[in-house]
Amino acid sequence: MALPALSSSGVKFRRVLAHFPQELSLAFAYGSGVFRQAGASAGPGENNMLDFVFAVDDSVTWHMMNLLKNRSHYSFLKVFGPKQISSVQSYGAGIYYNTLVPCNGRMIKYGVISTDTLIDDLLHWKTLYVAGRLQKPVKILTQNENSKLQAALVSNLKSAVTAAFLMLPESFSEEDLYMQIAGLSYSGDFRMVIGEDRSKVQNIVKPNVPHFQKLYSNILQDCPQVVYKHHLGRLEASIDKSPEGQFTQLMALPRTLQQKITSLVDPPGKNRDVEEILLQVAHDPDCGFVVHQGISGIVRSSSIVQSAKTILTAG
Repeated sequence: MALPALSSSGVKFRRVLAHFPQELSLAFAYGSGVFRQAGASAGPGENNMLDFVFAVDDSVTWHMMNLLKNRSHYSFLKVFGPKQISSVQSYGAGIYYNTLVPCNGRMIKYGVISTDTLIDDLLHWKTLYVAGRLQKPVKILTQNENSKLQAALVSNLKSAVTAAFLMLPESFSEEDLYMQIAGLSYSGDFRMVIGEDRSKVQNIVKPNVPHFQKLYSNILQDCPQVVYKHHLGRLEASIDKSPEGQFTQLMALPRTLQQKITSLVDPPGKNRDVEEILLQVAHDPDCGFVVHQGISGIVRSSSIVQSAKTILTAG
């Protein structure tokens, strides 16, 4: 699972969590305020914004309690109450962000997502918005005993490995794999063209390879196509690029990605079944590119709607 919880350095995160309603099924911190990134001047230092995601079982109740505790965190939408806030939350990637919030002498940003929406994204890659964050190292701050959520978190990591295998050549390095995985949730994200640093993926991976190893070592050790030399911290992979091998991997992809690939390949009106189309894609020399296009399609639509929502939620 994503990096197990807190070392002593996590005290500052506990102090932040203490300001919020405690009914959280999952809370994690992520980004340059937590993990050093190449090119980030302060590293995980005192000037970087702290980013959080809170998963909650009942969004309306959680926002109601949070409005009582932290009304100033919300934009003008607070006047419409918790039901309307939860309604806005449901659009796009299903997450509601309060941004530029002063807390314990730091600036923080936190997103609220319903547990069911999170599980759906982790299993099926409906938006890849929060699932994509959880494919990279994060600091888990609290997690309840929801076995469905736990299984979905692991499933998301396995899916990330499968998608990366389809897009990588037959042989590759461990760093190549993590670069491919870290780039999944940025594929098709218009912010990578407009605002975000285009070398962001490399900056995330290079200083944090040990964190990626912790996240993926169990999955890679169980993967028959990979020889994972853990004591050397090295991975030797030889991926089956035969149509049969690629078909097996395509059939293991999350449902939404399979549907995206299907719509890219199958002309309107033909209505062939998914299995037949994926078999065709498995025989295509550009199979990896088609998978990449499918992922880009998911990310593009969710990132545009989520960014548009910021106009309302950030005020």
